[in-house]
Amino acid sequence: MNKTSIHSILKTFFAAKMYMFVLVLMLFPLFLFSCTQKERDLKTTIHFVTWKPNIPGVQEEIIRLFELEHPDIKIVREIGPHSSTAFHDLLTQKLKNRSEDVDVFLMDVIWPPEFGAAGWAMPLDEMFPRLERAKFLEGTILANTYRGSIYGVPLFIDSGMLYYRKDLLAKYGFTPPETWQDMISQAEVIVSGEANEGKELYGFSGQFKQYEGLVCDMMEYILSNGGEILNSETEKPGLAQRPALEAVEFVRKNIIGRAAPIGVLTYQEPESLDVFIQGKAVFHRNWPYAWQVSNDPERSRIAGKAGIAKLPHFTGGRSYAALGGWQAGISSYSKNKKAAWEFVKFLTGEKAQKIFALQGGRAPTRKALYDDADVLKSYPHFSDMKEVFLTAYPRPVTPLYPAVSNILQRYFSNAISSPHIDLKAEAREASKEIEEIIAMEK
Repeated sequence: MNKTSIHSILKTFFAAKMYMFVLVLMLFPLFLFSCTQKERDLKTTIHFVTWKPNIPGVQEEIIRLFELEHPDIKIVREIGPHSSTAFHDLLTQKLKNRSEDVDVFLMDVIWPPEFGAAGWAMPLDEMFPRLERAKFLEGTILANTYRGSIYGVPLFIDSGMLYYRKDLLAKYGFTPPETWQDMISQAEVIVSGEANEGKELYGFSGQFKQYEGLVCDMMEYILSNGGEILNSETEKPGLAQRPALEAVEFVRKNIIGRAAPIGVLTYQEPESLDVFIQGKAVFHRNWPYAWQVSNDPERSRIAGKAGIAKLPHFTGGRSYAALGGWQAGISSYSKNKKAAWEFVKFLTGEKAQKIFALQGGRAPTRKALYDDADVLKSYPHFSDMKEVFLTAYPRPVTPLYPAVSNILQRYFSNAISSPHIDLKAEAREASKEIEEIIAMEK
C-alpha cells in the first residue's frame, strides 16, 4: 500500500470521526430534552388556583419548599382576582365545567357548604381525621363542616375584635369592658370627661351599612346574648326570639346615634377605622388587619395607643366573634387526589403557616403557633388575638348563604335605622323568607 492510499484511508477515517462528533453535538440537546421530558412526565402536576395574594412571594416560597420535599410533584399556580366575589365566579365556573386545570383551590370561609353541596369540593373526612382537626381553632373547623363532612382545611383566620384606646381607659381607671353595657358606660364617662377638656370624640365606631359586614357585626351582638341567627340542627331562624330581638334593640337604642354617630349607618371597615385612627372614637370593632394600621405612625394619630380585646357580651352571655378567613380544598374532579392532598397538607401545615405568619402577617389557624416564640417575637399581639380567635364563630352554614345574607342585610339595616318600626314583625317576616330559601336546599 503506497503512501497515497494510506493518506486517503486516514483522511476518510478522520472525516468519519468528525462527522460522528458533529452528529453527537447536534443530537445531544435532543437527548437532554428527552431526558428532561421523561423526568417531567414522571412528575405529577397539581394545578393550584388561588386568589391574588397581598404578598405573592410568600406563596411562591412555600411552593418551592413543597417541591423540594416532593420532587415527584410539580405545582402549577393560577392566580385569580383579588376580589372574593370575582374569584368565586372564576372558581365556580371552572368547577361547574369539571375543569382539569383545578386540583387544589382556596375558599372563602362561607363557601365550603356551597362547594360541598354542589359536589365540587371533595369530602376530606378520611384524609383529615378528627385528631388532626383538634389542632386547629374550633370555629375554623365548624365553618368547613357541612352535614357531617368536612370540605376544607383552614389556612388563615380573621375574626371580629374590639379595639380600644389604651391611654384613655387608663386615664379614667378602666379595663377593657366585659359586657356591652360596660362598654357604653365607659364610653359615656370618657366622652364626657374629654369634652370637659375641649376634646370631641365618639364612644364607638363600627360597620353598620347594609352589606355583608353588617351581618357579621349583628351576629356578634345576637350570639353574645344567647341568641342565634340560624339553628345549625333545625335550620330554623332565631331572629324573632327574645335574645335576638333584645340584641337588635340594644344596638338601635344604645349604639346608633348615641355611642356612635348617626353616620355609622353608612360605614364599612375603612370609614369606621378612619374614625378610630383619627383619634375620634374610644372603642372600635374591626378585623385583625386594623391592628397594624392603628399602630402605624404614618397612618394613625393614635399609634402605640391602640389595644385589642375580645368583643364584649351581654350579661349572662359570652363573647362571640364573626369568623372570616380562607381554606384549602380539593376538586372532586381532580385526577391526582393523593398528590393534591399532599400539597394541601403541606400548605396548611405548621411549617407553612409559620411562614405565612412571619413573612405575610397572616393569623394562623393552628393553635400551637400562638405559643410559638418566633411568631410572638415578630407579632406579640398574636398572644392577645388567640383568646379572640377562640371565640370566633361561623356565619350560618348553608350552601344558600348568599341568598340568606341578602335577607339578613335588609332586615338588620331596616331594624337599626328605623327606631319606630315593629321589630318583632320585621323579624318574623325575615325569618319566613329565610325558611323559604332553606326549604330549597332540602
